[in-house]
Amino acid sequence: MNDATRDLREMVRAIPDYPKTGIIFRDVTTLFGNAEGLARTVDAIADHVAGHGIDLIAGIDARGFILGGALAVRMRKGFVPIRKRGKLPADVYREEYSLEYGTDEVEIHKDAVPAGGATVLLVDDLIATGGTAIAAAKLIQRAGGTVPMAAFAIDLPELGGARKLAGIGIDSYAVMSFEGH
Repeated sequence: MNDATRDLREMVRAIPDYPKTGIIFRDVTTLFGNAEGLARTVDAIADHVAGHGIDLIAGIDARGFILGGALAVRMRKGFVPIRKRGKLPADVYREEYSLEYGTDEVEIHKDAVPAGGATVLLVDDLIATGGTAIAAAKLIQRAGGTVPMAAFAIDLPELGGARKLAGIGIDSYAVMSFEGH
């Protein structure tokens, strides 16, 4: 880990035993609330994906909107929201995914990807088990896009989400990682 990454890691608040005992919640609101931290995180992702022919940025509800929106502006690309069920007003594709205790669903507008397709960078604040990211990638593909890459501020490698993305052909990049849950 270099000094720049160490500095960014220090901007992420750790909240023990949330949402349940034994979990250390990595809160990116403190990173995003620091102008320099947010800018450096966005720059790191933009630099990493430069030259990969990205047409659109898709951000996952809700913290992925912050990072994805900033990245879309930085890269001069359009932004596509991947929302929780019932939040989008037009016709949608819907995908269910598993949670630790049950399931949830995310949606994308059916017309979110231009006719003829687009290469889409999937963005969220954190990759853990990968369930939400995989569901979002499936939605983008159903809408006509391709998802060769996903980018995150944080990876929790022990939970295997990045490996699951790789298993379906999506390379992932995280600015930083934390051990544990």
